[in-house]
Amino acid sequence: MSTIKIRAKESNGSVTVKALMKHPMETGQRKDKKTGGKIPAHFIQEVVGKANGEEVITVHWGPAVSKNPYLTFAYSGSKGDNLELTWTDNKGNKDSKSTVVK
Repeated sequence: MSTIKIRAKESNGSVTVKALMKHPMETGQRKDKKTGGKIPAHFIQEVVGKANGEEVITVHWGPAVSKNPYLTFAYSGSKGDNLELTWTDNKGNKDSKSTVVK
């Protein structure tokens, strides 16, 4: 099951992309209430968006981004573009989702 929900819509030659990523986004600063120890950092470091195989956006995040981050961006494109969004976190986990621009 993908952790990414994505929508992409074209209007006047501009494609607006809206994406919601399910991720805990732990900073490494919070303490576990049961053990008192710090919860290890676990956050998305990089998000890459590609349209028809060509990179249109790269985002670098740190631990300060909130849980289940939402990302919106626009690029010059058209209906029918194949859009792919991929994230990689600081533990090496990855997820990817593709959609066709409406």
